[in-house]
Amino acid sequence: MLDNDANPTFSKSTGLPRKRFYRARAHSNPLSDSHFPVPISPNEIDYSLHYPQLFPSNDQRDRTKKIEFADIGCGFGGLLISLSTLFPEALMIGMELRDKVSEYVKERILALRVANPGQYQNISVVRTNSMKYIPNYFEKAQLSKMFFLFPDPHFKEKNHRRRVISPFLLDEYAYALRVGGIIYTITDVEELGEWMKTCLENHPLFEALTLEELEADPAVVLLSSATEEGQKVARNEGRTFQAVYRRVAAAP
Repeated sequence: MLDNDANPTFSKSTGLPRKRFYRARAHSNPLSDSHFPVPISPNEIDYSLHYPQLFPSNDQRDRTKKIEFADIGCGFGGLLISLSTLFPEALMIGMELRDKVSEYVKERILALRVANPGQYQNISVVRTNSMKYIPNYFEKAQLSKMFFLFPDPHFKEKNHRRRVISPFLLDEYAYALRVGGIIYTITDVEELGEWMKTCLENHPLFEALTLEELEADPAVVLLSSATEEGQKVARNEGRTFQAVYRRVAAAP
């Protein structure tokens, strides 16, 4: 990986992987079964593989910190990279179903660590199906932030069940989020934006952030600027639709 002169998949100037070698289909079927390992429980995740500088071994007794941020459908990792330096004390993971894309993010993180010693040690990526396996990766109330940036709109009504934001899946996200934790969503498809907002509005365990809270949250700015999709929308002067909601306590 370090010998970039002999590896055409890496840029000689930046040392980062070249995206064109990791292109994949824009979307995958989240309801299909794929062949990748899935932990039996969150305790089975080997943090030393994801964050080797912070966790030299996989000794469960030494795990004083746990993953706090999850980027669902992380794409090429732009948000993770931006969040890493903005929240250097938080452990983060990207979850991506497409194998080539997740491999690109892995190589990108490794290259950034080499080029910037001491930085980007708090981010990692895993190839998985987040619509099926959230409870396998996160304990109850473990997360403080979940991101859903430019998800597949699944336009056909018969495919709405494949949408990553739905009343059923929000139950699982509410399980993984601590009280006060935040879900961030953004899309350039107005109908999907209304769908996600309506799902969150109608769920008893979520409430919208106020305008003042949105303006004070540094992560909100990244929703439209940190990812490849967001940058493309901006170049085309397109509109985006976001919904940012807080996990609240259940009614007594």
